[in-house]
Amino acid sequence: MHKPWLAQYPPGVPAEIDCTRWASLKDLLAFSCERFAERPAFGSMGTVMSYRQLDAASRAFAAWLQHKAGLRRGDRVALMLPNLLQYPVALFGALRAGMVVVNVNPLYTPRELAHQLADAGATAIVVLENFAHTLDQVIASTAVRVVLTTQVGDLLPTPRRLLTNAVVKHVKKMVPPWRLPGAVDLRRALAEGRTQRLDDVALGHEDLAFLQYTGGTTGVAKGAMLSHGNMVANVLQVGAWVAPQLNEGEETVVLPLPLYHVFALTGCLSFFSKGAQAVLVANPRDLPGFIRILRQTPFTAIIGVNTLFRALLDAPGFAGVDLRPLKLAVAGGMAVQQVVAQRWMQRAGVPLVEGYGLTESAPVAIANPVTIQAWSGQIGVPLPSTEAVILDDADQPVAADQVGEIALRGPQLMKGYWKRPEETAAAFTATGWMRTGDMGSMDERGGFRLTDRKKDMIVVSGFKVFPNEVEDVLTLHPGVLEAGAVGITDDRSGEAVKVVVVRKDPALTEAELLAHCRQHLTGYKLPRVIEFRTEPLPKTSVGKILRRELRDSPPAGTIR
Repeated sequence: MHKPWLAQYPPGVPAEIDCTRWASLKDLLAFSCERFAERPAFGSMGTVMSYRQLDAASRAFAAWLQHKAGLRRGDRVALMLPNLLQYPVALFGALRAGMVVVNVNPLYTPRELAHQLADAGATAIVVLENFAHTLDQVIASTAVRVVLTTQVGDLLPTPRRLLTNAVVKHVKKMVPPWRLPGAVDLRRALAEGRTQRLDDVALGHEDLAFLQYTGGTTGVAKGAMLSHGNMVANVLQVGAWVAPQLNEGEETVVLPLPLYHVFALTGCLSFFSKGAQAVLVANPRDLPGFIRILRQTPFTAIIGVNTLFRALLDAPGFAGVDLRPLKLAVAGGMAVQQVVAQRWMQRAGVPLVEGYGLTESAPVAIANPVTIQAWSGQIGVPLPSTEAVILDDADQPVAADQVGEIALRGPQLMKGYWKRPEETAAAFTATGWMRTGDMGSMDERGGFRLTDRKKDMIVVSGFKVFPNEVEDVLTLHPGVLEAGAVGITDDRSGEAVKVVVVRKDPALTEAELLAHCRQHLTGYKLPRVIEFRTEPLPKTSVGKILRRELRDSPPAGTIR
């Protein structure tokens, strides 16, 4: 296949990666823990865990799962944890014991949690006590028989551990009542595991590492089967991609996105393979607390989404953060808006490097080179060992600059959807391309541009309108804090554009906003309905606007 994008690769980035470097994530763990043993691996709430300490703690947890819990290779272990030190310990412990990790959003409702645990067939779960009440409501309908609970401060030094747990439970009252008979305290499990021998489990590229559930913003969430080979490949791909900017054993990356999301997970693993320290942010929505962490941490890299970077830029305290050590800022999960990219460059002096991928691609498939100097409006070019193409409705490639569906091939692509062979088959073409469901185009140099999700496309009198474009124009207005665009039924045009806007300037009017839109959008793309809200727009746990909820809300606002 012709790969015009290779000409855009920075010097030193290879066209292909060697997927055989590590047979599994277990081997990656062993490599990093030996090579960077005394380096800090993870930081959380003022406490640092070294690579050597992580190795010992995850080994103890793995041995406990094998010998005390009686779990076997291939059993599914759910992790219902925010970004705390407990997460990497449980993650690597389960993986090195040969088990499959099922990442769970701690903020799930009982219905969502019951579905995911039952669908995955999880037999064990590690849950933060703050969310144990949700598990209490549904555990009887699942196959879970081993429950480990932990408190926020459990892996902090003793004085801080006791104080933190007391404040969380008794002062802030953040732990609703729960009852899970037979639940085991994680600290006890680690202590018992240290007395057990870890049985080595030989793992290869075909063995499952994760059942990573899709966001479920439309329909029922389904588990993407990500193998050790998929994850190793993407870690190597991302590692090769960021190599021009980063040095092994020297970097500190801030991780405000939840590690249960695949974007943050693979980013974390990629930095882990380079001996970086990852600073875990448990609650980035607490902006004052998040900014305190940034002020206290000389960080060289940060991973986030557009809404997170926008929130930081709008926060008064962010002006006091020292960004001089920063080398790399990576944005993914959703489109980066021009106004956010420009403001970030002005404030930080480094660009927002936008990447693109899916849960099904482990996730990074396309990204801008880390050496870019400014926002381009593109999502970038395919990573090493990755192929991408734009297909029409007949699965045929389209001409340069024509819009179609982005399709991918590469070693990071999932094995399929868990227990859903028909959906797995539907996700791939006869020639092995994975359909992404995202609409985009490729220029003659191999640069890809994302227009929108196929299912979010708005068709106005036969003309296609992409919500991302409308939202980008809206947020260019200085009086707009955030905005979402969706299609609504219209008797005349079939569909019309509805926008929901949160104002930064309370005095902003519909007329002013529409006049601004007319400057940047052709007639059929103009909003027919403008709705102002005072509350933040509904979002997923990683900051994507839930367009479905905007679409399903009553048609408030002015219809034009």
